[in-house]
Amino acid sequence: MSEHTDSSPAGQEERQESGARERAPQEHVSNRRAAVAGALIAVARRLRQPLPGAQPRLRFEMPPELLEEAAPETETSARFGNPGPRISSQHPLYIGFMGTVGVGAALLLYWIGSNTTQLLLWIVAALFIALGLDPVVRWLERNRVPRAAGILIAVSTLTLAVAGFFATLIPTIVQQVTQIVQQAPRWIQDFIDSDFFRTVDNQFGVRDRITQELEKFVNDPEAMGGIFGGVVGFGSTVANGLFGALIVLVLSLYFLAALPAMKKWGYRLAPRSRRARVEALSEEITGSVGNYVIGQAVVALLNATFAFIVMTIIGVPFAVLLAFVVALLAFIPLVGGMIAGVIVTLIALTAGWQTAVVYAICYFAYLQFEAYFISPSVMQKAVAVPGAVAVISVIAGGSVLGVLGALIAIPTAAAVMLLVKEIFIVRQDNH
Repeated sequence: MSEHTDSSPAGQEERQESGARERAPQEHVSNRRAAVAGALIAVARRLRQPLPGAQPRLRFEMPPELLEEAAPETETSARFGNPGPRISSQHPLYIGFMGTVGVGAALLLYWIGSNTTQLLLWIVAALFIALGLDPVVRWLERNRVPRAAGILIAVSTLTLAVAGFFATLIPTIVQQVTQIVQQAPRWIQDFIDSDFFRTVDNQFGVRDRITQELEKFVNDPEAMGGIFGGVVGFGSTVANGLFGALIVLVLSLYFLAALPAMKKWGYRLAPRSRRARVEALSEEITGSVGNYVIGQAVVALLNATFAFIVMTIIGVPFAVLLAFVVALLAFIPLVGGMIAGVIVTLIALTAGWQTAVVYAICYFAYLQFEAYFISPSVMQKAVAVPGAVAVISVIAGGSVLGVLGALIAIPTAAAVMLLVKEIFIVRQDNH
């Protein structure tokens, strides 16, 4: 009994030592994790701190909003003084000066607009894209994604979609052009050896006439210079298009990041008594534009998916590329789907008239289903524009600004109708 009691403390010590040896690696790992976490926290705090000697960037901030008629003097008013009384609008000097300024400003705006048409189109396109992506960014914000990360995700998705289109388009074009160049000599030789060409050549001397014209063309320096100029012009057009796409992408990023601040600045330009109404109308208009773009994108995606499935089943060539074309054309309201259907049907004729007929029946039947079931369900939160107004606005927008005008025509018409309903009609009812 005494031996058992004497050996118990030794056994407990051994068990404690073995437990300590088992816990040692775990404590070592936890200590390493804690050290790494502490180092990361220290680095993050260091990154938040400004660099030694760095100065914050100056920002042009708005003055504080005056909530009362007689507001206390602020630091800005004490620095620059309080504004004095306005000059009477009936004063002859005021009338003459403001009239001259108005005419000069109108001429200046006309001159600027006529000389910066391309830049204005880029700005409108970037603003349209920013308003279209803003609902996605706000949805990501509601799901605890920072606005900067949401902007990056939205713009990256759009860029990848455009890059995927061109990555599909360019190899297809290169492949087809290569096949045409390789087969062109055989086609020409088969045509020359045909009985029809021999008969025409015997009657009219077509072969000698073609040889003479080719010799004149090759020996004409202006004609050869025209070919070279056409190649250079095509290259410059492609370069300008890539530069414009880059400008639109950068402007879209800036507009999307600064959209809340831009709205705030715009609301402050309105009189304080009407500021709430201006803000409500502006939010309704910008929200309708964003919802319209998202809704149209969903409709175009469904349209292209259906077209791709049908083309894959019946064996229409270049199904992936044509699906991208259908998606782009489906963005154009009302007429885009019809144009896409006609183009794909004509290309399907290369696989046989039966293939073209089957595709035309399936696709145009889908367009009817889309018009009566899909579009009303998807676009119910976007804009409500009568059919006649939509057709007229799309035609007018396409005539003025091309594809961009057709895209923004319906949201613009919806905004105009909202302003007429909430401002002009209300004013007329009150008189």
